[in-house]
Amino acid sequence: ILLCGPVGPKLHELLDDNVVVPPESMQERDEFHLILEYQAGEQWGRVRAPAANRFIFSHDLSNGALNMLEVFVSSLDEFQPDLVVLSGLHMMEGQSKEMRQRRLMEAVASISDIPTDIPIHLELASMTDQDFMSNIMHQQVFPLVNSIGLNEQELLFLTQAAAGPHASLASWSGVPDVGVVSDILFWILKEHGRTAERASDLTRIHFHTLAYHILVTVDGHWGNQAAAVAAGARAAGTQACATDTIDASKVFLKAPLEFVTSHTEAPSKISLNPDEPVVRWHREGISFHFTPVLVCKDPVRTVGLGDAISAEGLLYSEAYPQ
Repeated sequence: ILLCGPVGPKLHELLDDNVVVPPESMQERDEFHLILEYQAGEQWGRVRAPAANRFIFSHDLSNGALNMLEVFVSSLDEFQPDLVVLSGLHMMEGQSKEMRQRRLMEAVASISDIPTDIPIHLELASMTDQDFMSNIMHQQVFPLVNSIGLNEQELLFLTQAAAGPHASLASWSGVPDVGVVSDILFWILKEHGRTAERASDLTRIHFHTLAYHILVTVDGHWGNQAAAVAAGARAAGTQACATDTIDASKVFLKAPLEFVTSHTEAPSKISLNPDEPVVRWHREGISFHFTPVLVCKDPVRTVGLGDAISAEGLLYSEAYPQ
């Protein structure tokens, strides 16, 4: 693994020996993120947490300015990766609008230099600026990447920022409705993904929420989706509980046992079968693979869960050469 990000002395000590850090990525001081995790049911004043989650505060000047992007792209020639994973665009929200715009255009230029036979995955993260989210979608970032990973907050924010389906929904109530999620994922690939008329590279979205995951792919570009979405769900349970394998006594099911696949077209109604936990359906050249998650009852760690899920799903995914 080649890691290009601001790596200070403390972080460098903590990294596994198998992680290669280019000398240009090293800095004299570490950047800091402060993460406050809390359990479901914990109280803060009058507020009670409905689910385990975290607050993240960061003092991260390098990532906020996307400082290592050019170092990263220039390091790929020598490293010859099988896969590129990008994240951290959300860190730029603290910058001025002009600075964000400039760095986003430079990011697009740099990503365009990555050879087209290397799949690129973009992991999104929570944002609050709709204009910035809209820029990421429309200013050629989405069409340049093959795959996107995101959760329910990012999905809803994305459709609100671009006036997509169900954009009037202010927030999720409980477990996100599968039909609503499915409609938005379908719209992203139809509007921004690869079609016969559009030269976009985007052909895969890995959606993860606490109760279930959906892997959506444009037909003819990816294989092994059932294993990939199952592996991501398994990673969620083991990572949150900090166990090597799923311990049935420490997890529970929160996924809907019945759901409809759409609210904008004639839907299929699906009932989950425990013997076949990955459910598949199809819509206009796009395949959906759904699986429930075995949710950890008392999570030990929630930080990096989305990253672990997406990474595990990618590990099992097969990208077909085009």
